[in-house]
Amino acid sequence: MFVDKVELTLSSGRGGAGCTSFRKEKFVVKGGPDGGDGGKGGSVFFEVDNNTDTLSWFKGRRGIKADNGKPGEGSRSTGKSGKSLIVKVPPGTQVIDVKTNELVFDLLEEGEQVQFIEGGKGGMGNYHFKNSRNQTPTYHQPGLPGQDVLVRLELKLIADVGLVGYPNVGKSTLISTLSNAHPEVANYEFTTLIPSLGVVDVGEYNSFMMADIPGIIDGASEGRGLGLEFLKHIERTKTLLFMIDMANYREMLDQYNVLKEEVKKFSPELSTRKFAIALTKTDSFDQDTVNEKTKEFVEGIGLNITNNKLYSMNKEYDFFMQNKEDVTFEYDTTLPYFVAPISSVIHLNTSPIKYALYDMVNIDG
Repeated sequence: MFVDKVELTLSSGRGGAGCTSFRKEKFVVKGGPDGGDGGKGGSVFFEVDNNTDTLSWFKGRRGIKADNGKPGEGSRSTGKSGKSLIVKVPPGTQVIDVKTNELVFDLLEEGEQVQFIEGGKGGMGNYHFKNSRNQTPTYHQPGLPGQDVLVRLELKLIADVGLVGYPNVGKSTLISTLSNAHPEVANYEFTTLIPSLGVVDVGEYNSFMMADIPGIIDGASEGRGLGLEFLKHIERTKTLLFMIDMANYREMLDQYNVLKEEVKKFSPELSTRKFAIALTKTDSFDQDTVNEKTKEFVEGIGLNITNNKLYSMNKEYDFFMQNKEDVTFEYDTTLPYFVAPISSVIHLNTSPIKYALYDMVNIDG
């Protein structure tokens, strides 16, 4: 089960009570007080763990608590400290204080560990209260209580490439073709109800992470459809791959313009990220039609096929990329890195765009 948002109460442990005790030995006439201190309550820590990829472990839990400290004992023995609670979360988890709506932590790096709330201090034993006026104190301190904090955990997936497109445009098919992910694939809209991550291997030693996001529709940034709920999962992606359905009843330019606008409304910063465009379902047409539709689209978004910033690199179909032959090449984020007609079904251009996406991810800027 994919869970990306939960609320629960986290509690640190209460400190152990001090001890009231007096030293009693056969040949020690004036033993005096020797009550030890209580142990400290357990603290609460967050730890980023790559072995977890959802927040499903927390589903249905109202709260979790660290252990209390143990009470002190005689002979000035300090009680055992309570075991701290280590809350393991996947990379990309945000910790938000529900009461103040403050973002407390944004946890990204594997192995990162931070203390959230400290355990209660243990109480002092009666040994500390002996003085010249009171040689036999019978008082000890109770331990201090722990803290209770209601938090909201929100997961935002971390990926190198985020797939953006209308429902049933071929995102799940592409990620299942290129990566180790196995999302549900079917020929109807909103097949994908939850995001999924896949690792795309590029050669023997290189790879990148790809995220399949549920389909976006007009008005997604305002709460329509599933888009608003899952647009947050592409906030952390380095690059976007806009997937445009060549066989859809919607015009390709209309699809592209709506997707760009929804992303911009959701996050102006996200709209300035590096991006590329894949024109999907080319297997529905013959080669000449695909070339014609691709040329029409490329020119429709304001690019000229003969422009020196673009060049054709694929022999079977025209695959337009920004020109890197010039040693002074600087990637222009206002232009797509490439425009590629693809078909995941017949594996047309799927291998070339895998390498092109890897190059784009690793471009500085």
